[in-house]
Amino acid sequence: MEKPIHVLKDLFAQLGLPDDAASIDAFIKAHSPLAENVKLADAPFWTSAQASFLREELAEDADWAELVDQLSAALRAR
Repeated sequence: MEKPIHVLKDLFAQLGLPDDAASIDAFIKAHSPLAENVKLADAPFWTSAQASFLREELAEDADWAELVDQLSAALRAR
């Protein structure tokens, strides 16, 4: 199994969000729980550019897709 190229901190940076551990935790707490019937990219807290990036990375099953899934799971945890 290959090592991941990116970590969650990198995804936050790519999205133009603060990427230190405290900011990531605060973001997840502020936007949780995300309803199960809402796709991550359709959440109301993204800009259109951020939402497009999330959709594209998942559609292409790109390097970021695993982290997008990880963020989605973190936002849905209760």
